[in-house]
Amino acid sequence: MSFYKIILTVGFISLFHSAFSAAQHRSYLRITSQEFTTLPLDIVIQAVGSLFLLMWGVLNVAGNLREIQAAAELNNKTWETQKNIPSFYIFNHRLKAMSPYYVPNEGKGDLENLE
Repeated sequence: MSFYKIILTVGFISLFHSAFSAAQHRSYLRITSQEFTTLPLDIVIQAVGSLFLLMWGVLNVAGNLREIQAAAELNNKTWETQKNIPSFYIFNHRLKAMSPYYVPNEGKGDLENLE
């Protein structure tokens, strides 16, 4: 495990060094009044190599991947409480017109009918 952490540290240092070299190259081009076209090949190779080194180090430091169980939270709940979601309760719907006690609005808004 410590070998991969060393690889990870070397990868971060190498990536930081390549970024610093790229910034230094850009400032050198500004000082000499040259136009920027591309980065030198050695900086590009160092950046790509350190990126792959970082990916390899992270994959080995992270350890084995485990399966995510989607139903892990539902194992402890009973069947009666799984579909009981109070935030989805709707009491003001069209079925209230089927009630024998329903009095329709006579052109007034709902806020005017509060008594």
